[in-house]
Amino acid sequence: MGFFRILLVPFALLYGLAVWVRNALFDIGVLPSEQFEVPVISIGNLRTGGTGKTPHVEYLVRLLKNQYNVAVLSRGYKRKSRGFVVAGPETSCKDIGDEPCQMYNKFPDIVVAVHEKRSKGIKRILEVFPETNLVILDDAFQHRYVKPGLNLLLTGYFNPFFDDFLLPVGNLREGKRRVRRADALIVTKTPTIFSPLDRRYFLKKLKKYKQPHVYFSAFQYKKLAPLNDKAKSFSAKSLKSIFLLTGIANSVALEEYLKTISKDLYVHKYRDHHQFTYKDLEKIRSHFKKTISYSKVIVITEKDAMRLQDAKLQECLKEIPVFVLPVEVQFHGSDQKDFNDLVYRFLKKNKETGNKSMPPV
Repeated sequence: MGFFRILLVPFALLYGLAVWVRNALFDIGVLPSEQFEVPVISIGNLRTGGTGKTPHVEYLVRLLKNQYNVAVLSRGYKRKSRGFVVAGPETSCKDIGDEPCQMYNKFPDIVVAVHEKRSKGIKRILEVFPETNLVILDDAFQHRYVKPGLNLLLTGYFNPFFDDFLLPVGNLREGKRRVRRADALIVTKTPTIFSPLDRRYFLKKLKKYKQPHVYFSAFQYKKLAPLNDKAKSFSAKSLKSIFLLTGIANSVALEEYLKTISKDLYVHKYRDHHQFTYKDLEKIRSHFKKTISYSKVIVITEKDAMRLQDAKLQECLKEIPVFVLPVEVQFHGSDQKDFNDLVYRFLKKNKETGNKSMPPV
């Protein structure tokens, strides 16, 4: 821990006390946690971003959308609107945020909505879309005014919560022992080849947190998809140079993958949810044109693509092949079946007793 961070320790302790008091008020019922008749699944984390929540929400959507009328509810981080907004053909990331916008673009057959207050958001969804029989909450572990039936917590392989510290010294939103509030823990962004030694290391570190369900997932990067006309006429089979333009919380796994499909990787990295400007794009365009390479492209994530929808921004890069790198979640070994069984078991239990907390197994 650096000297500057040591100076922040008193503030972290005060922050931790405030969070502890808030959680205690929920635990004893002074602050209410509302339950709903429809099953509610929450996905969240202890850290401030970077664990892959949206791809895991998408995993659940793929798993369940053919059996349930699914609605995904998010707060719509950094959107310009307020209140309840439903994604549609005319909505942009300014209306609902980049992640909900990405979700709607991939799954236009489900309900995607945003609201700052999750309980009010669920009520509005059920009013407007009464056929909804499953709600998935994105980034809602700390939003305790709703008590989900299945509470899923994510932690990153490269930056696990047990090696972190409370804000502002570290990046934890609440204390480490709050992991016990989750019904299951998923260690995300693991290497594609995940050794038994790695698994044992994590399970040993997690043992004291008494979490009965631990799963390990990785990102499976799909085929590059052209974003503009220039990319459609470009063959990306033998790439030499990739210029990565990204504004996500943690790009370590992404960069490692791109190094495996190109010889040279040039990274233009911005803060999470950064709204790209014409100046940003001019910078990468200039770098792109000055770099000598027989095969070069710009690559962005699906989430970043949502913030490049403005016509002026697209015009800036129209002469450069720009590709989007889709990503999906895959679980290691038997974890996929075990995780799916956990979800189905909760949904079956919900039919019998309503949206109650996941029973121990």
